[in-house]
Amino acid sequence: MKKRSIVLRKIVNGVVTGVAGAAAVAGIGMLLWILGVVVQRGITAIDWEFFTRLPAPPGELGGGVSNAIAGTFIITLVATLMGVPIGILAGTYVAEFGRETRLATAIRFCANTLMGAPSIVIGVFVYTLIVIPMGRFSGLAGSVALATIMLPIVARTTEDMLRLVPNSLRESALALGAPEHNMIVQVVFRAARSGMLTGIILAVARVSGETAPLLFTTLNSPYWSLALDKPMANLTVTIFNYAMSPYADWQAKAWGASLLITAAVLIMNLAARALARERRLTS
Repeated sequence: MKKRSIVLRKIVNGVVTGVAGAAAVAGIGMLLWILGVVVQRGITAIDWEFFTRLPAPPGELGGGVSNAIAGTFIITLVATLMGVPIGILAGTYVAEFGRETRLATAIRFCANTLMGAPSIVIGVFVYTLIVIPMGRFSGLAGSVALATIMLPIVARTTEDMLRLVPNSLRESALALGAPEHNMIVQVVFRAARSGMLTGIILAVARVSGETAPLLFTTLNSPYWSLALDKPMANLTVTIFNYAMSPYADWQAKAWGASLLITAAVLIMNLAARALARERRLTS
């Protein structure tokens, strides 16, 4: 009986291991397939004009997406400036002050719920909150939508990283006479720095490819539109518009913009992994 049991467990283990390995290979293969297609089709559209010129009129060849690149950078930067500080403060309160209080539990629950909310719902919410009262689409509304998506990610990551800091560090700093706020900023934050930066980078990467919220908030523009109170060009909506167009040149530029976003997200994810590896080595 024991021999049969051991043999059966080995068979089951082998089957499960094989299925898991096959699933991993399928996932990696799909990722490489997507990356290969994006690189193959997008690299042909990348040239100097792609980065320096405005979009060409419909049906005409040439042009670029310089306004969309600048608009995406501005919208993401403003969203980061809005979402990251609030997320860090929320995560710090839950980890350091609130802990297991009802308010901290409510904040944690809201953050978890918001992390799972569809981005299009957030876009509709910001459309109702900002776009309708302003009477027009704007880069500011898009930044608010992206910041709303980033906020719970940064808050939960900050909380998790701060909870990993040993209490002995806090007690040592307080025993030396450091005020609590100095202890948190100069000791706890420094110890959790790599993990917090990883969360911020992942949050930025998460919103870099969002299209639905920007369709409801920022829309798009074929011109240089750097004012936050007006519609602003951005890469994701440009990809959507170009990919759905009947013009081959626009479709090629949609692949080029897709390659640009994919490369940016890949670089940010690699940076996050490097920071996480650094944290494991120093801990």
